Amino acid sequence: MSKVYVIHENEEWTEHLFKRLEELEIPYEDWLLEQGAIDLTEEPPEGIFYNRMSASSHTRGNRYSPELASAVIGWLEAHGRTVINGSRALQLEVSKVLQYLELEKYGVRTPKTIAAVGKEELIRKAEAFEGQKFITKHNRAGKGLGVQLFQSVDALKEYVKGEDFEEPVDGITLIQEYIESPESFITRCEFVGGRFLYAVRVDTSDGFELCPADACTIDDLFCPAGDESASPTKFQIQKGFDHPVLQQYEQVLSANNIQIAGIEFIKDKNGTLYTYDINTNTNYNSDAEAVAEQYGMLEVAKYLGKKLNQARQKAYA
Repeated sequence: MSKVYVIHENEEWTEHLFKRLEELEIPYEDWLLEQGAIDLTEEPPEGIFYNRMSASSHTRGNRYSPELASAVIGWLEAHGRTVINGSRALQLEVSKVLQYLELEKYGVRTPKTIAAVGKEELIRKAEAFEGQKFITKHNRAGKGLGVQLFQSVDALKEYVKGEDFEEPVDGITLIQEYIESPESFITRCEFVGGRFLYAVRVDTSDGFELCPADACTIDDLFCPAGDESASPTKFQIQKGFDHPVLQQYEQVLSANNIQIAGIEFIKDKNGTLYTYDINTNTNYNSDAEAVAEQYGMLEVAKYLGKKLNQARQKAYA
């Protein structure tokens, strides 16, 4: 019997999905890709495959999980299997450069960004931001990896040449203009089946690491998700949220064959909206969802069940 296969490298981030699939009595199989192998002479099983590979896998000791996932997904697609968030989604997940290029292609404004490899090149290119605040971040990131705020190129030079410099896993560091918002929050828009689900307002006053998943507290003490003692309103779902950018986001997702994602933006003091992240391994905050009575992972499970039923009907047609 065909089933849903979940491709991932982090058991904590799939626990909620598995519970929802069980609740809906949707058959599934766990494809944990911490390590593994593919026999290219074999055919994949029948079913629906959902890719939840994360750009931050290397922070959990799974350095090559995205590369393995890329090989697995290529194998699946070569055999005509349906992959939710397939190979193109994975390419964008592990590269903010590709994300920004795609967003700009569809008229979505992103912060001014320069990608650099090498410490000297990083310092040299930062001169384009002299006289204004700027940040660094990793190209293959997640969880706010490598995010640092600088007031000057001299401050960056001290960081880059010091012991605290955080080397990016793919060698690419981004230098980006700092978008100063009059209020300390960002907005994350969630999409399931390529359609807008809800927007969540995230309080950023405690720092840059903004993963909304409750599971983040397991291996990331700086992630505020699920931390009831810190602020019960850090994540708030915005009822009735609407904005013209949502249509552009849906166009970006459709063009890149991405069905499930969270897209984050911030507004500056003039109200100008800047989009800076597409997360194809989206997670949800249970406290915020309970208050709003909207449940992202339940919608994901329903969507996977629908796609599985469509695949079965096609097979028996």
